[in-house]
Amino acid sequence: MRRFWILSLIVLLGTGCTPAGLHVTQPPPPKPAPSLLAPIAHKLDSPAQPTNAPQPERVTVNVSGDLLWHTTLLATARSDAAAKGAQGMDFAPQFSSLREYVGAADLAICHAEVPFAPEGGPYEGYPTFAAPPQIATTVKQLGWDACTTASNHTMDQGWTGLVRTIDTHEAAGLLTAGSYRSQAESTEPVIYTTQDGVRIGIVSQTFGLNGIPKAQGKDWSVNLLDANRAIADAARAKAAGADIVVVHMHAGDEYVRAPSTQQIQFAKAVTASEHVDLVFGQHAHVVQPIDKINGKWVIYGLGNLIATSGPARPHSWDGLMATVTFERKGEGFDATQLEWAPTLISRLGDGRVRVWLIPDEIAAGNPSTGALQASAARTRKVVTSLGAEGLTERGSQR
Repeated sequence: MRRFWILSLIVLLGTGCTPAGLHVTQPPPPKPAPSLLAPIAHKLDSPAQPTNAPQPERVTVNVSGDLLWHTTLLATARSDAAAKGAQGMDFAPQFSSLREYVGAADLAICHAEVPFAPEGGPYEGYPTFAAPPQIATTVKQLGWDACTTASNHTMDQGWTGLVRTIDTHEAAGLLTAGSYRSQAESTEPVIYTTQDGVRIGIVSQTFGLNGIPKAQGKDWSVNLLDANRAIADAARAKAAGADIVVVHMHAGDEYVRAPSTQQIQFAKAVTASEHVDLVFGQHAHVVQPIDKINGKWVIYGLGNLIATSGPARPHSWDGLMATVTFERKGEGFDATQLEWAPTLISRLGDGRVRVWLIPDEIAAGNPSTGALQASAARTRKVVTSLGAEGLTERGSQR
C-alpha cells in the first residue's frame, strides 16, 4: 500500500528576476497540511473522525492543463537559476502567477503528462520525454497536492521511468493516480484527505500510450480509457470512504477544440454513475468546452498549463484552470459552482517562459494586457460554446 508522509516544512521559492513592471503574485501562506497524521492515500489508513467533529460544508478542487516539459522550459529554468546566481534549474518562476490560485484550493490536482529522468539526466523533450525530477518538489511547494499520471507519454521511459515517476512524486509528498508500481497498488482506491477531513477519490485514465507497450506481465501498470473500469474504480473509492470522486480522462484529438466522439461517449457514460462527481481532461493541447452532463460538470480539455509547442500551434499557448466547489447536501456533496480562469503561456523579452493567470495579471497591471485580453477572449468563446449554465469566470465580478 502506498504511504505518503506530510512534509514538515514548505519552502517558499523565490520568483526569480522579472523585468520591471511585470506583476509577480506574492506567495500565500502555506496550505495547511492534512489534519490526519496518518498517511492520506487511503481511507482505511485514516482514523475515523470523532462523532462530535464539525462536518465541513464545502470543499474546493482545482484542476489544470498538461505539464508538458519541452526543452525550452528547461532552458528557462537554467536562466532563472542563473539570474539568482545559482546553479542548476529553478522551475518556480515559470508558475509564480498561479501560486495563490493553486494554494487556495483544498485539493489541487496537476497533470504530470511526462515521466521523470534520473537525477542529472539525460533529459529529453519531444517525442519521448524525460523531465528533471526536481519539478516534483517545485509542484508540491507551489501548492499542488496530487498529480494524474495516465497519459500517452506514461511509457516514454519504459517501466523504469514509470516507477521512477511515482517514486519521485511520492518523495515530494504528492499523491499520484493513473499509473502503478504493483498490481496491489492498481486495485487500491486513490483517496486524498483534506485538512477538514473530506475524502476525495481520484481516477485517471488515458486513451493510449503512443504505441509503446506496457511492461510484459504488467497490464495493470497504466489505466487505459474504459468507462466501465472508471465507474468500478469510482465505486470502489466510494466504498472505501470517499465523499467525492473525480475522474480524469487523457483523450481527444490534438489541437482540435471540439471534443471527440470518444470524449463525449466516455463523459456520458461515467457521469451517469452515482459514484462519479466530476470529469476533467487534457491531451488536445488546446482549450475545449465545459459542459454539464447528467447534472455533473465535464471539463473536456484544459489545454496546456505549461508547454512550448511552437509558433505553428499558437492556440496551444492558451490554457484554462478551474476550481470546482462542492457543498454538502445531506450525506454527500454536490458540485455547486465551477469557476474557470484563462491562462496564457508567454515569453519575456529575454526569451524566458512564464504562464500567466490572466484575470489576476490584468488586475495587477501586467503590461501585456492586450495579449492577455485577446487570449482570454479566445478561451471564453470555446469554454462557453456548449451553453452550460452556472459557469463563473474568475475576475468577471471585479
